[in-house]
Amino acid sequence: MDGKNRQLTDSEWEIIKALWQNEPCAAPAVQEILQEKKGWSYSTVKTLMDRMVDKGLLKTEKIRNLTLYRAAITRQQAQKSEILKTVKRAFDGALTPMMQFLLENNLSVKQLAELEGMVKSQKSKVKSKSASGG
Repeated sequence: MDGKNRQLTDSEWEIIKALWQNEPCAAPAVQEILQEKKGWSYSTVKTLMDRMVDKGLLKTEKIRNLTLYRAAITRQQAQKSEILKTVKRAFDGALTPMMQFLLENNLSVKQLAELEGMVKSQKSKVKSKSASGG
């Protein structure tokens, strides 16, 4: 899927999340999972899933008359695309202003401590890579 659009619509997010938890999965099973939450008909789910195949977001496997679907992208790939889209739109592609916004507006003391630990850990990794010439 290199070079293709990995950005998912809200509806595609619903479908791919259901697939990540249940793959491989047939369209009727996905529709059943989403029926209560979204109220979507089978034809809506099937149409969305077929479009996602065309976009390279899902893969299919035929077993006789049954079509099984699998995600063609990982959760991490989808999340990365979503974050990059947001940073580009809201912060002109600059990560630092986005981080500053989050730090000033939305984080608890516990979350700040967790982030601080992640930053320290990542710094250590980067330092050890550069020290080893990597």
